[in-house]
Amino acid sequence: MSEQGKGPIRVMVVDDHPMWRDAVARDLAEAGFDVVATAGDGEQAVRRAQAAAPDVLVLDLNLPAKPGVQVCKELVGANPVLRVLVLSASGEHADVLEAVKSGATGYLLKSASTEELIDAVRRTAVGDPVFTPGLAGLVLGEYRRLASDPGPATGGDQPRAPQLTDRETEVLRLVAKGLSYKQIAERLVISHRTVQNHVQNTLGKLQLHNRVELVRYAIERGLDEV
Repeated sequence: MSEQGKGPIRVMVVDDHPMWRDAVARDLAEAGFDVVATAGDGEQAVRRAQAAAPDVLVLDLNLPAKPGVQVCKELVGANPVLRVLVLSASGEHADVLEAVKSGATGYLLKSASTEELIDAVRRTAVGDPVFTPGLAGLVLGEYRRLASDPGPATGGDQPRAPQLTDRETEVLRLVAKGLSYKQIAERLVISHRTVQNHVQNTLGKLQLHNRVELVRYAIERGLDEV
């Protein structure tokens, strides 16, 4: 997988409309991304993504053969470092929440400009949550609702009391408040890469897999209110 400063970001575009898919792929390639694959249906998307190993999957939800949320769930489940940016015509809240729960890092409407898409892919590649304005608050509200449910996820047979450093706890608190990695870096006067490292270390210590689980963990412990 490519990293910042180590070659272009590898991107795959999945959409069942050939003209739209080709246009998005062309725009991203012209912006300097390495478009490693495209796909027109869900089954094809899973096969090609596993072979092409993109850093970012730009994914439509409405796909033949297999729905986008299932594609996202399968690919992120098999490769938790994969970033998924949903690019959809639907702004329905249920679609947004389902996408995030399936492992998507961000959600952008197809009405977004080319510049917004390019910026969203760049931010998604480094793990920032990217949402069309108005949707970020919805997702954070859902995190809080999930955290208030007494679900079985933190059973007594799996105690989680790892020692986080003060800085890791500070970063975790800002993640829970919905800040992007760039905003956290500016707030704490540290580099973007250092924020990423703290988040990765925290995920490892807490035995969590992605930002969705991390935010839920933080909110369950009231860190978003500190």
